[in-house]
Amino acid sequence: MPFDGRSHIRIARPSRDLAAAERFWADGLGLGVVWRAEAGSGPGEHDLLMLGRPDADWHLELVHEPARPVEPRPTDEDLLVIYLDGPVPEDLVARLEECGGKRVSSPNPYWNRWGVTVEDPDGYRLVLCERGWSNA
Repeated sequence: MPFDGRSHIRIARPSRDLAAAERFWADGLGLGVVWRAEAGSGPGEHDLLMLGRPDADWHLELVHEPARPVEPRPTDEDLLVIYLDGPVPEDLVARLEECGGKRVSSPNPYWNRWGVTVEDPDGYRLVLCERGWSNA
């Protein structure tokens, strides 16, 4: 098998503003900066921000190409779900909002019942789910 349950996953997305995205994901959620790079002068080069946790087998990669920016086009169903296995801390939601997030209702009633949905500055949705993965 070329991959298994321990294979690393990278979630890559375009961003309008990496500083605003970093504020939300790092200062708001608490992810650390795994890697950062600034575009050089060559064609196709881009600014890059990778965020994650040292103990995780995944990270979030946000890119911005100054010469040819890609506009993020998330839908209401483009979700990054984190299963907390307990109540969603209101102070965490408040911090995400203070750091540029916007609490929104989900079109899927499951997420409204079991979690809190917050849009990041690019419009992508983070769901903090109070359920654990094993009983989701």
